[in-house]
Amino acid sequence: MTDINACQTAPEAEFNDYVALLKPRVMSLVVFTAFVGLWIAPVDVHPFLAFCAVLFIALGGGASGALNMWYDSDIDAVMRRTQSRPIPSGRIQRGEALAVGLALSGLSVMMLGLVANWFAALFLAFTIFFYAVVYTIWLKRWTPQNIVIGGAAGAFPPMIGWACATGGVSIESLLMFALIFFWTPPHFWALALFMRDDYKDAGVPMLTVTHGREVTRRHIFAYTLVLAPFSLWLGFTSVGGPLYLAVAVVLNAAFIRGGWQILKRSEEAARGDDFATEKRVFKLSLTYLFLHFLALLGQNWLGAW
Repeated sequence: MTDINACQTAPEAEFNDYVALLKPRVMSLVVFTAFVGLWIAPVDVHPFLAFCAVLFIALGGGASGALNMWYDSDIDAVMRRTQSRPIPSGRIQRGEALAVGLALSGLSVMMLGLVANWFAALFLAFTIFFYAVVYTIWLKRWTPQNIVIGGAAGAFPPMIGWACATGGVSIESLLMFALIFFWTPPHFWALALFMRDDYKDAGVPMLTVTHGREVTRRHIFAYTLVLAPFSLWLGFTSVGGPLYLAVAVVLNAAFIRGGWQILKRSEEAARGDDFATEKRVFKLSLTYLFLHFLALLGQNWLGAW
């Protein structure tokens, strides 16, 4: 009788809950970078095949999100910003999330192989595995370098898009990977500065938890300096040009300035204004990556004209 009552009072899953399981907001930037990687590649792809390829990369990204939510449901239930997700809120069961993740993983890889090529499909399969197993299951709960190494999963999509068109890897796709790879730590550590207590309560060894905010601030600034050369180097390849370089110079100057402002912040000042600077730099980091890839797209169109 207790089980029946529990089933009657449990919230019912709606279509939007299954969409939320795929982390659409997080994956939207990933999908955009994959699209740019495909579009600017030096091989013409039929628009319909390009659309299908991006769609299946998006499904693969969604599958990664579902598998991440399945495994991290215990953490999500503790952290304030994730408590309303479909599994912690009880709208979707863990077994359902695992089934959705596995089904979409298989579907996305098989279909990408059919519409593009099997190199790109295997690359997508490896990316799903890396995010779900290497990052989520292994690194995230084991090392404060979780986001550094695990960030590779989010950096692979433009390489997958490029591989859909070319069937291989090039210096351009490797530099797009490097751009996202070195962007990821300062992006997530800026978030971790004002979400430190959530990570601590959940037992996630983020750098802010294991080494403190002062060390994290130094790491953020250092990574903005390391990131800039890779961003600018991309402008001197076949996909770069004056438009991209102008955008990259401005964005890197702004990001380095933001990292410097974070570095110079005292704990008292940060707490006093509710981490306003850290939140601003976190938002800036999102703009930074989006505008870099938008500039690549714009440079490609200008080149075509």
